[in-house]
Amino acid sequence: MLNLKLGNKADSETCTLSFCFYRVDHLYTFFVQWSPEIYTKGNKKHCQPRFLIREKHQNRYLVVEKNKVAVINKLLSNPVNPTAKNWEIITVNDSKRRLSLCSSEDSEAEEPEYQDEVDEVLPVLGDHSQLLDDHHPKRLAPHMPARTQGHPWQLVYSTATHGSSLKTLYRNMADLDSPVLLVIKDMHKKVFGAFSSDPFRVSKYCYGTGETFLFSFNPDFQAYRWSGENDYFVSGNLESLQIGGGGGGFGLWLDADLYHGSSFSCPTFHNESLSTQEDFIVQDLEVWTVQN
Repeated sequence: MLNLKLGNKADSETCTLSFCFYRVDHLYTFFVQWSPEIYTKGNKKHCQPRFLIREKHQNRYLVVEKNKVAVINKLLSNPVNPTAKNWEIITVNDSKRRLSLCSSEDSEAEEPEYQDEVDEVLPVLGDHSQLLDDHHPKRLAPHMPARTQGHPWQLVYSTATHGSSLKTLYRNMADLDSPVLLVIKDMHKKVFGAFSSDPFRVSKYCYGTGETFLFSFNPDFQAYRWSGENDYFVSGNLESLQIGGGGGGFGLWLDADLYHGSSFSCPTFHNESLSTQEDFIVQDLEVWTVQN
């Protein structure tokens, strides 16, 4: 575990964030949180040379700007956790050269194409959805963590197929160890939901990571990412499922019958109500998972 202190020039406050180097998506989430102007999808400004943080012996990369390299390189050179030694910083061109060499030695290896921007990989639904149209995955894709890209999404729970039961929802996810996408359509035909870094389960304490976010197509798409104010991502029991909290209400709440729900602004995501009303009735609900 490494601690990185970042100073805010505007208010001279210093924030400390701890993160692990054993998964590239966690590091990516860190950069999105603290440098959204650089790492947010759709930003076309790359005025400085770009580098890759590469996990040795793995085909996993993270693109970073030159002015970030010194800090990360210092941490990798003096790791607190031995797993940090599994990472190295290389240029994009060097990564191409290495991949080219690997391809010449192994005819079955395929060399990915690197462009000025990392190509956005749209989620592929492996089953039919009654709630998601073609444009929904396109809007959600930029907010998905890197570890979900290139893998098909499978329908793990649907009220149309499995009935309306939170117990059944938990039961269908009992053997999962992958992120899930919760999609809801209310009686006003509004579509909204949440992406959770962990499958839903009964737990005494909150669980999940900063990859978790809320979203709404109401009617324009809006994503509410982790604010960093608290870590009340997901919690659940047999009576209800809660996502986001810390204030007067949950960012998203569902009852045991998956029929009544509510959505309030909460400190976890600084979100607006996902539905047109804070209390809503569920018409249909689906939960998707990605198998990587």
